[in-house]
Amino acid sequence: MTTGREPADQPLPIITEESWAKVRAALDATADRFAALVASLPDGWAKATRDWSVTDVAAHVATIAGLYVSLTALDAGRGPDARLPARAANATLDTVGAMNEAWLRELTERDPERLAASLRANVGAVLSATAGTAPHTPVPWLGGSRVPVAGLLAHLLNELLIHGRDIARATRLPWPIPPEDAAWFFEFFFIGLTTYGAGHVLDAGATGRPVRTGRLVAEFRSRYTTPVTIVVHDGRVLAERPGRKPDVRVSYDPAVLALMLFRRVGRPRAVLTGKVVISGPRPWRLRHFFRTIRIP
Repeated sequence: MTTGREPADQPLPIITEESWAKVRAALDATADRFAALVASLPDGWAKATRDWSVTDVAAHVATIAGLYVSLTALDAGRGPDARLPARAANATLDTVGAMNEAWLRELTERDPERLAASLRANVGAVLSATAGTAPHTPVPWLGGSRVPVAGLLAHLLNELLIHGRDIARATRLPWPIPPEDAAWFFEFFFIGLTTYGAGHVLDAGATGRPVRTGRLVAEFRSRYTTPVTIVVHDGRVLAERPGRKPDVRVSYDPAVLALMLFRRVGRPRAVLTGKVVISGPRPWRLRHFFRTIRIP
């Protein structure tokens, strides 16, 4: 990951040539692993989540990879916003579920081998399109938000890791999530989203306004990521370098934090395993983080 030796005035997220190469390699390798898992499925109708079969999950990930092909495609005749479908451009945390269901209905393919091939081809296209791109280059994401292109790849990597686990658990197959791979989601995507602009993706669907929360200053530290302070105030989120006195300190294993954020592991269990350690003078204020950061 980042080393802490970067210039002090470099904006967050800190993305070096080395870390850019590592997130790309992790995405490539995990896509191969995910495709092999999907292609090996003996029964595509086994339940992977409450509502989706294992092939539904594979189709969902293939759809996201296809969207990211369009966002990263080299086309001098169109700006990046023109490549973002309207339903994604207008999405919020409260509407993203319906958006995913609509895309799932439109992609009718459920043959495991074909889905695996489609996913692998889409990830390959994303990697090829971004090979010569500066990793800090902003690209549009849901709800008028923007992330660095390294964050876009980190988000796709996280989708593969989380949903690969869903499929593997349903089929009783192993699916390790290396913490060094899981770390890129928080390091590049989440920090990138707060820095480049969250748009209205965090807004409440009924009001079209940010979720009203209290104020929180939380310091997040992991051996795999750059230390960062997250400030949450009335639904707005800011990432900055550590410096101000935190209400809460969070030490975490990136894989467990990701599973917790995506509701695969409950907070009590994450804490009891020692993989997420919460301390500081006002740890109860961490609830403001979880009320705001309902990551789609």
